[in-house]
Amino acid sequence: MPSKPAGTLYRGREGMWSWVAHRITGVGIFFFLLVHVLDTALVRVSPEAYNEVIGTYKNPIVGLMEVGLVGAILFHAFNGIRLILVDFWAKGPRNQRKLMIGVGVVWVVLFVPFVIRHLTHVFGG
Repeated sequence: MPSKPAGTLYRGREGMWSWVAHRITGVGIFFFLLVHVLDTALVRVSPEAYNEVIGTYKNPIVGLMEVGLVGAILFHAFNGIRLILVDFWAKGPRNQRKLMIGVGVVWVVLFVPFVIRHLTHVFGG
C-alpha cells in the first residue's frame, strides 16, 4: 500500500498545484478589478482626486505589482483553457500533464518578453 504524504490526501501533482494557483490568481485578479473599478469611478466624483490617485501608482513598487498582475492574468487565462480541455475533451484527463507543460511554456514565452519590456520602462524611464 503506497504511503500518503503526512497531513494531506493529495500527491502534489500538476493537477493539484494548478488548482491552487488558479484560485490564488483568480482572487488576486478579482481584487485588482475591484480597486480598478473604484479608482476609475473616482473620476466622476472628482477628476482632481482621480489624477492624484493615479499619480500615486507611478512608482517602481506598483510597476512590480503590474508584472505580478500580468503573470497572474496570463496563467489564469491559459490554465482556464487547459481546464476546459480537461473537462470537455475526451483525451483531456489523460493528457493533463502535457497540457500543464504547454501552459507553462506559453506562459514563459509571453511573460518573459513582457517583463523585460515593462521593467525597462519602470526602471529605465
